[in-house]
Amino acid sequence: MPNNIRVIIIDDSALVRNLLASILGADPVIEVVATAGDPYEAREKIKHYNPDVVTLDIEMPKMSGLEFLEKIMKLRPMPVVMISSLTQRGAEETIRAMEIGAVDTIAKPTQNLDTGLAEISAEIIAKVKAASMTRPRYSASEETARNMVSHTPGLKNRGQVIAIGASTGGVEAIRDIFSRLPSTLPPIVVTQHMPASFMASFAHRLNRVSKLEVMLAAEGEALRPGHAYIAPGDHHLTFVARGAGYLCHIGQQGKVSGHCPSVDVMFHSIAQAAGEKVVGALLTGMGSDGAKGLLAIRQAGGYTLGQNESSCVVYGMPKKAYELGAVTKQVALDDMAHAIVAAC
Repeated sequence: MPNNIRVIIIDDSALVRNLLASILGADPVIEVVATAGDPYEAREKIKHYNPDVVTLDIEMPKMSGLEFLEKIMKLRPMPVVMISSLTQRGAEETIRAMEIGAVDTIAKPTQNLDTGLAEISAEIIAKVKAASMTRPRYSASEETARNMVSHTPGLKNRGQVIAIGASTGGVEAIRDIFSRLPSTLPPIVVTQHMPASFMASFAHRLNRVSKLEVMLAAEGEALRPGHAYIAPGDHHLTFVARGAGYLCHIGQQGKVSGHCPSVDVMFHSIAQAAGEKVVGALLTGMGSDGAKGLLAIRQAGGYTLGQNESSCVVYGMPKKAYELGAVTKQVALDDMAHAIVAAC
């Protein structure tokens, strides 16, 4: 983490700019070097101050936050934390922003803005600090074609399951993987750290780019081949074996490894339910969630993959898993879809 994190706040609301500047400026490590009310003002201030992190509102005059983000990430990729309203449109645009390369999001309260932001001040500070340690990269337009994995496995191994966990940078990484996967795969289960209000939009956008049927996991739902199940926000995703298959259980037992949903919870559960039939993949993310769970999959006889350092936005979770001996093979993001298929 930089000794002094230089931040520029971009938001068309003077109230929000002042609130965020007050919250972030109270931390001794963070310095708010400038604020801007629109992208054109922001562009000049970014050139002048060369910030470590930018916070960016999605809805702004003259140019949308998404348009400006795309320009930033094309010209000089830098850590960007999006400020998003808790609306359906806000959720969809936030997911798109994270696909482009934004590293995280702060959910803007729809009522009592000053009180709401103050209540999550610790989260705001933590997300800006975490963003300062990332290595974001530009992801091309959502219409860009990706190379599909040519080999499609036969489903001879009944009961096989693919489990994927991710955090910071994971929205872009999972989208990249899903856009390359064939439909003829065992069921896939996914835990991605993200606010609950954004999860339905995340599943919907994955469904659009994938040959798989992607949906939020529901209580008691049976896992089916060719389908992917996303853990709902604020709920852990676990499994119960039934015959040759598995049923989803949606639980809310509080944070585990600092998160709810937790990748560790999902990995431990699927390792216990499916053992050697699990293919586990741990992707980019800060911290250690998923590392012990991936080790449990490997110890149960499953095959495990970890995203390699050079292709991670944050090489935290996969690094911890590798250090624990949980990773059978480290793989670059561009090769992850092929590695998952090969492991099946």
